[in-house]
Amino acid sequence: MNMKFKKLDPAAVLPTYGSAGAAGADLYALPSMQPVTIRPGQTVFIHTGLSGAIPEGYAGLVFARSGLASKRGLAPANKVGVIDSDYRGEWMIALHNHGSLDQTVLPGDRIAQLVIVPVLTPAFEEVDELDDTNRGAGGFGSTGTN
Repeated sequence: MNMKFKKLDPAAVLPTYGSAGAAGADLYALPSMQPVTIRPGQTVFIHTGLSGAIPEGYAGLVFARSGLASKRGLAPANKVGVIDSDYRGEWMIALHNHGSLDQTVLPGDRIAQLVIVPVLTPAFEEVDELDDTNRGAGGFGSTGTN
């Protein structure tokens, strides 16, 4: 599968995979931007300078980079961003600082990871009854003791 990107800024960096088995491709802060400091509890939109054409029938899921989140407390504010296949605007990452220290995002930093996944769009149907299962209506913690 190929995916098309448009650089909205000549300095923008296309997503890259960190290894042959990586599921997520790294997304980069726009290299031509100024450094941005994110205070604890603050969310800032970081420009990538890219727009992309996700193939129809797929979506882009934007996840935290594990090192950035666990070591510096920076992760997407909405936990998982969803980029629809018909969106053609700039991809911006809403980074939230979950930590207790100011964090600075530098131009060209890897700020999130993109996973392309198939999407099902079923028709929703209202019914009077649902089929029975062993679990039934058991909610949180109902399937085990841990």
